[in-house]
Amino acid sequence: MSKGRYIVAIDVGTGSARCIVFDVEKKRSVSSSQSEWTHPTLPQYPGSQVFDTERNWSIVCQCIRGAMAKGRISPDQVLGVGATSMREGFVLYDKNGKAIWGCTNADSRATKEVVELQKLPFAEKLYFTGGDWFGMSAPPRLLWIKKHQPEIYKQIAHLTMLSDWVLCKLTDNFTTEPSVGSSSGLFDLRRRSWSKWTTEVLDLPRGIYPDIHESCQIIGEVTPTASEETGLKRATPVVTAGADTQMALLGVGAIRPFSYTIVGGSFWQTTVVTESPLLDPKIRLRTLCHAVSNRWMTEGIGFYCGVAVRWFRDAFCQLEKKIAEEKNIDAYLVLEKLAEEAPPGSNGIISIFSDLHNAKHWKHASSAFMQWNILAPEKFGKKEFFRSLEENAAYVARGHLENVLELTKQSPKEVVFCGGASKGALWPKILADVLDFPIRIPTVKESSCLGVTMCVGTAVGVYSDLNESVKELVSWERSYTPNRQNHERYMDHYQKWRAVYQRCLQMVEEGLLRPMWAAPGS
Repeated sequence: MSKGRYIVAIDVGTGSARCIVFDVEKKRSVSSSQSEWTHPTLPQYPGSQVFDTERNWSIVCQCIRGAMAKGRISPDQVLGVGATSMREGFVLYDKNGKAIWGCTNADSRATKEVVELQKLPFAEKLYFTGGDWFGMSAPPRLLWIKKHQPEIYKQIAHLTMLSDWVLCKLTDNFTTEPSVGSSSGLFDLRRRSWSKWTTEVLDLPRGIYPDIHESCQIIGEVTPTASEETGLKRATPVVTAGADTQMALLGVGAIRPFSYTIVGGSFWQTTVVTESPLLDPKIRLRTLCHAVSNRWMTEGIGFYCGVAVRWFRDAFCQLEKKIAEEKNIDAYLVLEKLAEEAPPGSNGIISIFSDLHNAKHWKHASSAFMQWNILAPEKFGKKEFFRSLEENAAYVARGHLENVLELTKQSPKEVVFCGGASKGALWPKILADVLDFPIRIPTVKESSCLGVTMCVGTAVGVYSDLNESVKELVSWERSYTPNRQNHERYMDHYQKWRAVYQRCLQMVEEGLLRPMWAAPGS
């Protein structure tokens, strides 16, 4: 093996941490290591989701070491390392660079602060400046800390988003990149920089926001401490990449205007790429910077679409998990094979899980399976329930695509589907039938880490620019053409699902049921 042929990509996701090692000569990943994790809630702070930096860094280090060991990769063969992460979550540090507070994207403790922000006369200006409403952004969380943990607030010297936290652990440098930084709600989208107006008008801390570097920039080297913890070689270049969804878009080549992509992971993002910020006047969708310097992206988020099927797998499918283990395959493939036997519409079962993204009032109904008959187990069993979960996600994507097309007025010739949900044969088929657009599946499904690889490879000279990296690395595995008969059946189910969901949501609004999840202030 020649020296210097591998790139290490780290992904700090909602449901797991993972590391992938990419061989630039063979143009493919050669090893990976992944560890599922959960994020604790503090009982005294309802809605909180803590990002435990000490425990989670240990897990990240285990993943890096695990991937290197599986691939028998020597540290001196690594050209560079980059990271991506879930968005919105962030870490705070004191003046000595010690992490003192961290949260995930779904932390929802700052409800009162969101309500107060929504009452401000310039609330909508904040949305049209930063691209997102307040539910998952940093301003209400910082105001919450100011009120409830003033001893922490007084110590804040630095803020980073979660992928920035990885780079900081590797280099001791505080930096951010626009695609992940803009998810903070503290950016001026058009300037691709921190919004001085936002921090001043909300009386938020000054001077804590890191320098901004566009993607594909070397921002430091692996320190001796990080080398000892991760197994990476000292002085290995560390490169800016970006947020997980934007990295996924890059990993499927979605960098041209009006590229439509659905990223199916723990959350599902239905996205479009644009040449300038495209903001929703109805404040349903959100807009962030793309990882490509002259691009932006607008999206609708399907909350917990992937998490819901993981819950079903772990709660009810021990037999399928055992079969998968014996056959050395993914348990989801076993479940999809079973669900293929169920008809479109799952014999009428309506899954109530994720709803359409409504940034200004983002609340979900209480989770439920509806319209099933306990006297007919042959029609209402595991295969129908599992299929209905996949159909729920497709309905959410359909609604988001309708909202996106309302803004772009540009109908796609096809929609790219990537992420873990695109690995099977059934979910892409359901999606094509529900959307009524051809669905294209990339060879590399987990494209976020491929996007990181492109950024690192460009920074260290493997590729001349991101366009070349797309040409070199993006390829396609298969496509799905919509079935017209299935589409017509699904449209009937879709309209019923929209109506039933709103009735279920009303019960949450009336306080009869708890929501699956609600953004603070919704």
